[in-house]
Amino acid sequence: MTRALTTIGLDADDTLWQNEHYYRLTEEHFRALLIDYAEPAMISDRLLEAEKRNLAYYGFGIKGFTLSMIETALDITEGRASGKVIGDILAIGRDLLSHPVETLPGVGDVLEALAGRYFLALITKGDLFDQERKLAQSGLGDFFDAVEIVSDKNATTYRRIFCKHGDEPERAMMVGNSLKSDIVPALAVGAWGVFVPHELTWVLEHVEKPIEAPRFRELAEIKDLPELIASIE
Repeated sequence: MTRALTTIGLDADDTLWQNEHYYRLTEEHFRALLIDYAEPAMISDRLLEAEKRNLAYYGFGIKGFTLSMIETALDITEGRASGKVIGDILAIGRDLLSHPVETLPGVGDVLEALAGRYFLALITKGDLFDQERKLAQSGLGDFFDAVEIVSDKNATTYRRIFCKHGDEPERAMMVGNSLKSDIVPALAVGAWGVFVPHELTWVLEHVEKPIEAPRFRELAEIKDLPELIASIE
């Protein structure tokens, strides 16, 4: 009998463990460093503009974020940011690379329930070393049959991964907290897309919910994933 679902991809940051929370704390620290030059809201706006510009150059992750903070500091201070300020920005960027890994509630139980029954693939984007560090420290690595750390998540990414590791996208599912990166492109190649919102999501990951897509699902908590999968099977 042909199974309806054989492969499950899961996002990492803010799906399996906390991530955006640490970026928000770092941004608060960054605003404090520049408080003598601009209002906090303006600093955040300028930083977001820099991040948007720099995605094409630096990609996603902490290194690009740190470079965007430096660029923003030079912009706001009109090149007068001191060496100490630049050094402080580099320091808070490094701190992001060593923050503790806090897995989200229910994640371990869900992975234990699914491992062995489905091919589990961790599909995440960002800095290679940082994502590898977080996976190792999370203690979740043994649950996964494959780990894909990619530069971006789009339809081409999911088609490649689900064809490489599974039985084509039509028998695959992607689970994550970002509609833009995890859900919409997975749906575009015929996979299931399960949206598990996180209370903090980077503004650049916001898009409209694809509520008309027949394979779109939304869960309040990841603990409900096995039950949803059972209903599909």
